[in-house]
Amino acid sequence: MDRAEFGKLVAPVTARISGRDLDDALERDLNEAFPPGGEGFAAIEAACRNAIDAGWMCAEGAPGRRFGRIIEPGPASHGLSVDVVDLENIVGPHHRHPTGEVCMIMPADDTARFDGAAKGWKVYEPGSAHNPTVTGGKALVLYLLPDGQIEFTG
Repeated sequence: MDRAEFGKLVAPVTARISGRDLDDALERDLNEAFPPGGEGFAAIEAACRNAIDAGWMCAEGAPGRRFGRIIEPGPASHGLSVDVVDLENIVGPHHRHPTGEVCMIMPADDTARFDGAAKGWKVYEPGSAHNPTVTGGKALVLYLLPDGQIEFTG
C-alpha cells in the first residue's frame, strides 16, 4: 500500500466528516459508523501498522514519539490533512486546534489510553488545545485536521 491507496482507504471517513461540526455528535457518529473492531476501523489500523513496518509512515521523530503527515488537505481528502503518530507513555507538545481535530485511537496495548480514551474516535472542537498524552503503553493515533490547521504552542 502507498499513500494514494491509503488516501482511498480513509476517504469514507473524511467524506463523513466533511461539512460537519467537530463536536460530541460527530464523535458519537464516527464511533457508530466506524466502530473499533469493525471492518473499516480494522482495515485502516492494519494499513497504518503495515505502512509503519514498511518505513513510510511515522518516519519522523524519535522512539516514543514518531509521526508524519500522510496526506495534505485537498479535494480527495475532503479538505482534511491526515497525520499519524506512534506514541508510547508520553506527554506530547502542547498544541491548539483552530478548526478542530478528529482522532482515531488505535492502542497497541489493551491498557494504553490517549488523553484518557480507549480505542475509538475522539473529536476536539475548534479552538480546543491539549498536550496529547498516551498512558499505559503504546498507541497509534491517526488525526484529521480541517485545512491542516494546527498551532504548536509549547
